[in-house]
Amino acid sequence: MDRVALFGAAGAIGGSIAAALRAQGRTYRVVGRSRAELEARFGADPLAEIVTWNPDDPASVRAAARGVDTIFYLVGVPYWQFELHPILMKKALDGAVAENVPNIVLIGTVYPFGKPQTPRIREDHPRQPHTFKGQKRKEQEDLVLAADAAGSIRGTILRLPDFYGPGVDRSFLASAFQAALKGGRAQLLGPIDIQHEFQYVPDVGPVALALAAERGAFGRTWNLAGPGTITQREFVERIFAEAGRKPKMLVANKFMLRLLGLFNPLLREVVEMHYLFEMPVVLDDSALQELLGGVKKTSYEEGIRATLRAMQNEATTS
Repeated sequence: MDRVALFGAAGAIGGSIAAALRAQGRTYRVVGRSRAELEARFGADPLAEIVTWNPDDPASVRAAARGVDTIFYLVGVPYWQFELHPILMKKALDGAVAENVPNIVLIGTVYPFGKPQTPRIREDHPRQPHTFKGQKRKEQEDLVLAADAAGSIRGTILRLPDFYGPGVDRSFLASAFQAALKGGRAQLLGPIDIQHEFQYVPDVGPVALALAAERGAFGRTWNLAGPGTITQREFVERIFAEAGRKPKMLVANKFMLRLLGLFNPLLREVVEMHYLFEMPVVLDDSALQELLGGVKKTSYEEGIRATLRAMQNEATTS
């Protein structure tokens, strides 16, 4: 059976892939810098092997990759340090190739596309990032594709839109779920009446595993779209309705972001990517659907309900 390692496992997508592996009764390795964080997330799972790594130490990277058949690469960086994305990707690839790891799957974003040139974005849409973050994500993708083309390792990329779900606290929709449960205003980035799409995180893991199991998946990129388009306003109104509250929203436009960014380094970095709120990238995943024979997608109604339920359960048990 394929031996899997999740590099950067402690995030939301790592948790989704781990859950899919548990559902199949498969052992897996979780890799991260902090043992305490990995223990907190995976310490109770007998199927999980916890391994810490230091990306700046080639021996440490090789040890994390040793004996693995497929690496799912999910390593995050601070939003103001995107220059690290290609650097860390290169170090992980070097270690994986040195250990003869057959496969690597990068979980990517829509950033490398830049501004959308068509209503829906297929994998062959030009990658013309006009932002620094998009350029660094493109460089990261290029490293994976070049390694595959050179025959060093089989590589593929699964691109995701914005996501939400249980345990996701870094989505810009997170405040809406918190406000709906506890009261207060959802803090949003405008405009909020443009069609967007969102991915329910628990749906990602099964798709990622299925993609990695397809030999024809490697050497190219794949899109995973949401269950449909929806505006931020409609999405947030559904969250509040499910929680039984009247919706309250505080919407920041680009000018307000610039002002807030004077005091908040994260918001200062968000300004560069604000175009995604004005002209969202909506993915076409027909190629992935054809490859896998269909993809399960949780509706927004069901996903919102499940997310609120999980948050309520967590609040009562903590």
